Amino acid sequence: MNKRILLVDDDIVQLRLFEKLLTSNGYTCKIALSVDEAEQHLTNDVPDLIISDYQMPVKNGFDFRKKLLGNDLYKSIPFLFLTSVNDDKFIQQGLDLKAIDYISKGTPSAHILSKIDNLMQSVREHYEKSLSEIKIIAEKLNLRNMPKSAPELKNFEISYFNQSYQNHPGGDFIDFIKINDRFTFVVLGDVMGKKWGAWFFSFSFLSYIRSAIRLCVFEGNFSLSEILGKLNRVIHSDEILSDIFSTLSILLVDDDEERISYAGAGDLPLLKYEIQYDALISYQSDGILLGFAENSIFNEIELSLQADEEIYLISDGMIDFEIDGAIKSDLSLLKSKLHELKSRKETTIEIKNILFNKTNSQVDDCSIIILRKKRHENKKTAN
Repeated sequence: MNKRILLVDDDIVQLRLFEKLLTSNGYTCKIALSVDEAEQHLTNDVPDLIISDYQMPVKNGFDFRKKLLGNDLYKSIPFLFLTSVNDDKFIQQGLDLKAIDYISKGTPSAHILSKIDNLMQSVREHYEKSLSEIKIIAEKLNLRNMPKSAPELKNFEISYFNQSYQNHPGGDFIDFIKINDRFTFVVLGDVMGKKWGAWFFSFSFLSYIRSAIRLCVFEGNFSLSEILGKLNRVIHSDEILSDIFSTLSILLVDDDEERISYAGAGDLPLLKYEIQYDALISYQSDGILLGFAENSIFNEIELSLQADEEIYLISDGMIDFEIDGAIKSDLSLLKSKLHELKSRKETTIEIKNILFNKTNSQVDDCSIIILRKKRHENKKTAN
């Protein structure tokens, strides 16, 4: 995805010149003619860089920068001042406000691009170094919200794929809890929020989910409705998670009886491909987001699969995309594409490669779990 820049200047001609220069060189730009307009843009989208003029009526660039520094959501966005006044006093005032640098409006276009390119590369390298260090620590603490592999089952094959957004840790989590050779729980969730915050809380939700399943199973209770009900009440009473919510899709796979149960909390519909009718069927859960209300009810659905039929659990990122700077969601588009791929008898890997080809439009983590009923060619039929 292209780097996004917010340009702020009360001079529309200057704005359009900068916008043309940057967009023609691979950047995505939003423009604002005032600080108030810039703040409105920030409520909808957080850019990778802000370039703002010093001198503007009502609220100037210094006012804007001071306000950003007081907001935890925006204070870390790299900030450049744009000025037509080469005054050391102004420049020092901007640098004192933790601006990375300044650009004179008279600077040649090639120099402007080089400065911005170098800045963005430096920020990226610093971020990747920090991310690498945190991932190493997480691995040492055995903290992961994605499994290393899917379990092997007799009658079903499980595949899963996750593509993080711009290599940022995110809120999607996947888990497989194999109780014994007969029962396996399949879990897909998405913590509401962005990047690091959602990633951090995903471990808390996973911990509760694993504990709830284990405790219920220990008591001989395999009801997804009751497991989700107990899980929801515990999360709702947790003060740390009081304002954090998560979707959840959960399957119970009975490998001996070849049966599947499904329940969900605020999740997207489960999708099932039926070979006989060449149709993609949706099953919508009726549970609301985990932790949203104390006494929520979660009903479960019984499903059956014929040989080579598949079930799909998906996260929001699979239906979200960006067009011309606007974020859109379209479940019907995903269903249409998936149905087309299944009708062409594409393999699971081919389906994954095509569905995850969102390099320029991805706006969130993308996760999918595919459960396929195996075909046993030599399996004898009962007389």
